[in-house]
Amino acid sequence: MARPHRILHRMYTILRNPLFPPTHDSLLRQNEEIDRLALPRIEDDAQLEELKSSHELVPLEESETLRIEHGLDPSRRYCRPWTRDFVEDLSELYYDRFHDQIQLNSAVRTVKVQKKLRRRNRNAAPAEGETASSHLAGITVDLQRRGLSKDEIRFIEYYLFYLHALGLVEAEEESRHWCFHIMVSERYADWRQNQALFPQHPAEETAEPVTASGASQ
Repeated sequence: MARPHRILHRMYTILRNPLFPPTHDSLLRQNEEIDRLALPRIEDDAQLEELKSSHELVPLEESETLRIEHGLDPSRRYCRPWTRDFVEDLSELYYDRFHDQIQLNSAVRTVKVQKKLRRRNRNAAPAEGETASSHLAGITVDLQRRGLSKDEIRFIEYYLFYLHALGLVEAEEESRHWCFHIMVSERYADWRQNQALFPQHPAEETAEPVTASGASQ
């Protein structure tokens, strides 16, 4: 039997050496995707409500496979349609494996909200410029990482690695807030339509990845 201190050391290594560490280049790629799609960075609640009314932003709702952090403002439990598809797909795969829900911690934000966040947390992405937070365009979500087991973390990492290799996501494992920050490309919608979901996690059929470029908030 492994000694307790060795188990704790392995867990510490996983937590401190994520597969998707934050990088400046990933922030740039996230903003390049937003620019490619000509999506607005949502300035305020008025613009947010307009996008909801036009169904350019769609609601994220709790289900058997997904729970939402209770402190997340209901007005910001929205994202782009393809991002919701991603969340639903991953949460179903996760539930099938672990019989538990994935938790959504954050979704769309406005520039106003991001500036407030920036004042509280200097590590948060800016609200403007080439490295602005991709939450502002509604294509990004944060999923809970804190409290997950080694197997649960690796399960999510491998799935993200698979989609990252296809150019469908940019991901970051944030150590400050212990979450997966995931930007989803619109290309995910086309990929999803052209194939059936894997009955098992795709990473199980491949060797363990050594590294992958990460993303940032």
